[in-house]
Amino acid sequence: MTQNNPDNHSVFRKIFSWLKPPPKWQFPVIVLLGIMVGLLIHTFYISNAISYLSDDPRTCINCHVMNPQFTTWERGSHGRVATCNDCHVPQDNIIRTYWFKAQDGMRHATIFTLRNEPQVIQIKDAGQQAVQENCIRCHQNNIHPIALRSIGAESIIDEGQRFCWDCHREVPHGRVNSLSSTPYANVPKLKPIMPEWLSSFMEKEN
Repeated sequence: MTQNNPDNHSVFRKIFSWLKPPPKWQFPVIVLLGIMVGLLIHTFYISNAISYLSDDPRTCINCHVMNPQFTTWERGSHGRVATCNDCHVPQDNIIRTYWFKAQDGMRHATIFTLRNEPQVIQIKDAGQQAVQENCIRCHQNNIHPIALRSIGAESIIDEGQRFCWDCHREVPHGRVNSLSSTPYANVPKLKPIMPEWLSSFMEKEN
């Protein structure tokens, strides 16, 4: 049975003693840490961060700028057979799937937090490749083998060939995707960020 190296303990003690605030600052530091942790937990709660690990399409409308995309998907043919992730996220292995979601999610969170979202959503290069791969993955039985070789995602990017939606332009979101294209879209309502008990309290006070 191996024993813990005493040198490791001394290193940890030195680090802890260096990080530990002076006695008169310990209580304020604990309070500030509690506030920071509380704000972090609240941020995760109001942003519905856990939902981004799922395949629920309603996650995409956590931000209102995606309402046209949700509406056109839900009322189109893909709304009955595929989720958003089935088309927009790589599906070849789980590591690539969640790495892509992490990168895309961080970019979206930054844009939405800074209120820098565009009126018309344009898919990025990485997203185009993912969608193209998934088009072929789902529809490969309907594509002639010669055509299949000519529309691979990498060959399109390298040789400048066409994507599937260059011809199938209405699939699945139509041609116009700005917020003004579906002003009265009937989408699921978001869960209120204020707890129910706090909402009741505020109503009673008012």
